[in-house]
Amino acid sequence: MANKRVLVIDDDNGIREIIQVSLEVVAGWEVITAASGREGLVKAQNEQPDLIILDFMMPDLDGQATFRQLQANVATQHIPTIFLTAKEVYYEEDDLINSGVTGIIHKPFDPPELVRQIQKFLHWQD
Repeated sequence: MANKRVLVIDDDNGIREIIQVSLEVVAGWEVITAASGREGLVKAQNEQPDLIILDFMMPDLDGQATFRQLQANVATQHIPTIFLTAKEVYYEEDDLINSGVTGIIHKPFDPPELVRQIQKFLHWQD
């Protein structure tokens, strides 16, 4: 599984670092980070990760707007995307999944559980 590349798009430096360390140490995945939706769009197109973990609430270009742009771009629309959110979006989850989102993970999260949830969403084996 060490060959997996994950792009983490989150405006919170601490969250990005926790996710990066968790995925690198627990799963052995390569992690690329972006601090904004706009930066994430560029990195997604240039880096072609195996997965995008996308913060739901960000200033300027929020997670939903970023996801719509990822889906509109033929170069990035195939990349599975998991939303990471502290917001209670349970009422929107079916709509998000129906729009093509691979999964939703709620903050706060347990780092080892984060890896298990990602593996479950994507059917990636240990």
